[in-house]
Amino acid sequence: MTRPATHIWRLLKWGRTLARHGALRGIERDPNTPPQVKRLVRLARFGTFQPAQPDYAGAFQEIGPAAIKLGQTLATRPDLVGEDAAHNLLSLQDSLPPVPFEQIRQQIETSFERPLDELFASVDPEPVGSASIAQVHRAVTTDGRQVAVKVLRPEIREKFARDIATYEWAAAHLEALGGEATRLRPRLTIANFKRWTNRELDLRREAASASELADTLRGIEGYYIPAIDWDRTNGRVMTIEWVEGVKISDREALVAAGHDMPDLARRLVLAFLNQAISGGFFHADMHQGNLFVLADGTIVAIDFGIMGRIDRRARQWLAEILYGLITGNYRRVAEIHFEAQYVPSHHSVDEFATALRAVGEPMRGKPVSELSVGQMLDGLFAITRDFDMQTQPHLLLLQKTMVMVEGIATQLNPAINMWDVSAPYVRSWMRDELGPEAAIADRIREDTETLLRVPQLVRRLEEQFPPKGGAPEQPPLPEVELMWDTRERTGNSWLGYVLAALGGAALVYGGVWSGWLG
Repeated sequence: MTRPATHIWRLLKWGRTLARHGALRGIERDPNTPPQVKRLVRLARFGTFQPAQPDYAGAFQEIGPAAIKLGQTLATRPDLVGEDAAHNLLSLQDSLPPVPFEQIRQQIETSFERPLDELFASVDPEPVGSASIAQVHRAVTTDGRQVAVKVLRPEIREKFARDIATYEWAAAHLEALGGEATRLRPRLTIANFKRWTNRELDLRREAASASELADTLRGIEGYYIPAIDWDRTNGRVMTIEWVEGVKISDREALVAAGHDMPDLARRLVLAFLNQAISGGFFHADMHQGNLFVLADGTIVAIDFGIMGRIDRRARQWLAEILYGLITGNYRRVAEIHFEAQYVPSHHSVDEFATALRAVGEPMRGKPVSELSVGQMLDGLFAITRDFDMQTQPHLLLLQKTMVMVEGIATQLNPAINMWDVSAPYVRSWMRDELGPEAAIADRIREDTETLLRVPQLVRRLEEQFPPKGGAPEQPPLPEVELMWDTRERTGNSWLGYVLAALGGAALVYGGVWSGWLG
């Protein structure tokens, strides 16, 4: 188990990097920041020359691969890091210098225990993409098919494990300080981050996600998921069909190719709604670099390391919330939040409905280009504070993806109105899923299942099952022994932590002297 002094040392080093980019200023000034954290921040930034405008993305990029992924996660949490930081982190590019091809060759051959030329007729040594976790090479299989080969960076799993252990330790101590940190649940944020990155670090799971999404979208025209080559895929290598298309971010090329831009934007939004609401399983990394357009107008998605999942009941709530906002039925939206137990029952439904109206009314009937997303998020997160709403990670991932889709759709068609595009689809889905026929079918299915469970229910009468809200059951959080608990249990002094702080100070002063002498 990693010693607390090691965690403190890492945090001070990372804090030093953040300070050089001006990224600690907001933490230090935030009135909700605990005094203990402010003291650590002041130590980390001592002697640095901070830029006028903080560069959060640059700081996370410099710290390393795990920090890049963490920064992308925090971009969905303006309630936790602030709106300016979240907006800046959206520009965080997940790219690193490529690993030499010989190391990539060794990774492939070691993982398959076969020579490279038994798997591929050729592999281009120049990568087409190099990110924090893996890099991608174009290749031709021995049977002549064009494919993309994604290979994990050497020792990347070990590096992530070390850094995430420190994230968990820091989040546990932050949450234990109470106040706003308890409501924002940083430990749960890191737990979800760990689960997502562990999925990305196992390329078999990414391949399985691509396969499942393809099945979910079967029959949806104009949206395509490339096929997986399972014979050339394992935990460290994934081989997927190569696609020739124009990046969806290249608007000029799309226009030159004769694509209908409003139709392209509309189909992108509907494809996302199909995934999130109909399927309950959605591609949660739909940024511009992961979407292409084929010559016939088909949208192709790649990179399925981050996926979102929503159960059926939560999808019903989500559809009703969206439809309520579209139609201005804020009372029903408020009721759903209470039914889902997103809002504690001691609050007033009517007051919550009024608060939602204050956020929703300025958005209705306007194109995206006229909306201030920043003001909208400010209003929404003010509501979460005022009504003691705890963070719901599954909704945050959905919100992040919606923002991505909205941004791309707006670039394709600046006049698009997301509400107008979404309303017919949501209305149709609600009619099919929540109408009388659906209710009768659900009742028959549920009653039949209950009858089949009667023998088990009799044996388990003494067991109690608390009612669940709209949020899915959260994963168990790792046990983290707090520093002050260690002191009380063992009677040891804080010598180790003092030495770590002194080491951090030495690091700070060393940076100052090297800056002056250099």
